[in-house]
Amino acid sequence: MQFKVGEKVIYPNQGVGVIEEICMKSIAGKKQEFYLLKMMSNNMVSSNSTVMVPTENVKNVGLRKLCNKKQLDFLLEILEDGSSELNTDWKNRYKNNVLRMTSGSIFEVAKVLKNLFFLSFQKSLSFREKKMYDRAHELVVSEIATVRRLPLSEVEELVVGLLTESYKWLKV
Repeated sequence: MQFKVGEKVIYPNQGVGVIEEICMKSIAGKKQEFYLLKMMSNNMVSSNSTVMVPTENVKNVGLRKLCNKKQLDFLLEILEDGSSELNTDWKNRYKNNVLRMTSGSIFEVAKVLKNLFFLSFQKSLSFREKKMYDRAHELVVSEIATVRRLPLSEVEELVVGLLTESYKWLKV
């Protein structure tokens, strides 16, 4: 997949970034082409940070374009449907959630967000699950806000509203 300078992309488990530059660098004596990403904002990396991704490694790291409108509609459907995939075994649940978070798919991240949201009503989330919930929440909200060009606060309200309504349907 090819990206252009100035294009907004998603770097899995990191968030929205902008391709600032496509440059050649010599690493261990080998010249490689890199995308230089400026991360827009997230908690794991400061908003002023940059990340270098080898252009030949884009598929492996899961770098992708933002959702289009149709994909965004599907993402919102995932959040609002009343289904859940709660795994009662903590180790298996955590392992599955880690795989989903690193998959590069916003749909998988949305499922993690929803499952942990639902689980939080049944019991307190562990420290690791709380961090994962916060990260999934941030990734989903930031992608929706970026695609729709809306303030984060407005999208946060939308996402929490959809999850809350979804949980009500699950309980019925």
